[in-house]
Amino acid sequence: MSIKTTEKVNLHTEREITAQPRLWNETYNMLIKEKENIKRFLSPILAHQNLRIILSGAGSSAFIGETAQGIIQKNTNRITQSIATTDLVTHPGSFFIKDVPTLLISFARSGNSPESIETVVLADEYCNNLSHLIITCNKSGELANYSARTSSPCLSIVLPEETNDKSLAMTSSFTTMLLTAILISNIETIENKKANVDAICKEANQILNEQALFREIAKKDFERVVFLGSGEMLGIARECHLKLQELTDGQVICKHDSFLGFRHGPRAVVNANTLVVYLFSNDGHTFKYEKDLAEDIAKDTRKINSLMIGGDSGFITSNAKRMNVDVDLNNPLQVVPTTLVGQLLGLYKCLELGLNPDNPSISGAINRVVQGVNIYKRTKK
Repeated sequence: MSIKTTEKVNLHTEREITAQPRLWNETYNMLIKEKENIKRFLSPILAHQNLRIILSGAGSSAFIGETAQGIIQKNTNRITQSIATTDLVTHPGSFFIKDVPTLLISFARSGNSPESIETVVLADEYCNNLSHLIITCNKSGELANYSARTSSPCLSIVLPEETNDKSLAMTSSFTTMLLTAILISNIETIENKKANVDAICKEANQILNEQALFREIAKKDFERVVFLGSGEMLGIARECHLKLQELTDGQVICKHDSFLGFRHGPRAVVNANTLVVYLFSNDGHTFKYEKDLAEDIAKDTRKINSLMIGGDSGFITSNAKRMNVDVDLNNPLQVVPTTLVGQLLGLYKCLELGLNPDNPSISGAINRVVQGVNIYKRTKK
């Protein structure tokens, strides 16, 4: 599968987007081989009835936790929270609970951002019963090798080297870390998930086949894009928001929200030059609320353009484009391929604006690994 961008263009971003279905299969096979090792690590930790699981990362890595939180909580039956490293570094005392058994799951592409390292250090300082599970794409990163620095139980899962994206925007790293987190949260049954992995790979390839649709949308003169999702799809909406905004160097301003939350004020952001992207739920009950909002927005006299994916494939409103893909309603991995919608919109709009997708930040304000963050040591209260 290749993306038809422009002649004589050789983009890391393009390769990294299109490689995802293959990398998901490679990662699944890797986790099958590592099953017993992962199980030995997790079983005694998950045995704590009062265990607290914290999912942490910065930027896109934080959105992995937001997406996976509900799924992991259901799979483990343990309280699970998504807390960004950028919050933990500044306010550790507000989040870590000293005497509660805690599993800190850290997500990081490079594993070298200052907040990633400081968070695991602070967790060791603030928690008496702590375990680290690190999911990263860089075997040479500080985070991947943190076990040498901590006395807490620590397991690093290093994903295939190709997931360590070379481009600025996280693409394959995001989806593969998300897939890994979901799969290992129910490691006992991972062998039964082959059909689920095959299904999301098929769906991703269908989305990749929609190049003409993405090029068409990218040519439209929109200045704002709103991504809407419910439940775990809200985390994907937030990741899509960031992907499009950073790949267009902020020339396109993006927002994300839940379908119901959007009604309570945030809808004011919509103007005549706004594109609304509906990441519909496959749950019939949830879809009823989402459909109501889409129908309401379709009545707007400004004729708001929209893109629809998921939900009832027969549902479409005026001024909407629908992307029809084969969706398995019972697939717990369903959130993973939907991420490609934001990636591809970002890629094509970036090219339409004449930017370089591998490094779209003209001013250098954003970088592949965050720059300029100083870590200040504090006295623990």
